[in-house]
Amino acid sequence: MSDSQTIICIGREYGSGGHAIAEELAKRLGLKLYDHNILDEVALEKGVDPETLRKYDEKPHKLFLSRSVKGYHNSAEVNVAYMQFDYLKKKAAEGESFVVVGRCAEGIFEGNPGLISIFILGNRETKCERIMEKYHLTEQEALEKMRRHDEYRKRYHNNFCEDKWGDSRTYDICINSSLKGIAATTDILETYIRARMDDSGKN
Repeated sequence: MSDSQTIICIGREYGSGGHAIAEELAKRLGLKLYDHNILDEVALEKGVDPETLRKYDEKPHKLFLSRSVKGYHNSAEVNVAYMQFDYLKKKAAEGESFVVVGRCAEGIFEGNPGLISIFILGNRETKCERIMEKYHLTEQEALEKMRRHDEYRKRYHNNFCEDKWGDSRTYDICINSSLKGIAATTDILETYIRARMDDSGKN
């Protein structure tokens, strides 16, 4: 693991623009972005169709039907999750710096000196408007989509991590993207990240 390694983990509420912010931060910092694209790499390694894996991406598994035998799990959701965790750990072990969206990354890399963990939230009304515009939904449809996706993310995270999803104590910084907008929020986070990198001698 390199002394100059930086791993930026971004958790986000649905509709907060967290993924767009992660994309822009990766671009500005010249870092690789890992999100659902991990599944393309995993699928290539395993010789399977990536669309098959995407059906189970960041989905919570059904605990009452779930069991593990000799290291193999009967839940596709769990197996896909651990494939991604292992992939990220491999990249970190190789000394790579990157930005990762979701996937319990702040828990996976807890204790890594290069970890910067961020959680992006937003006001209900602003998130709803963003989802309505992006997916051409009614207000009620957008609210239901937002509720469903946040519940998935919460259950997924809490299944695999000791700390709770969205708990401010879990992250280095939590920020409401609704207050200043996506672009300004990205600016603020870039300033914070660069300051952290400078403190560690990571230029």
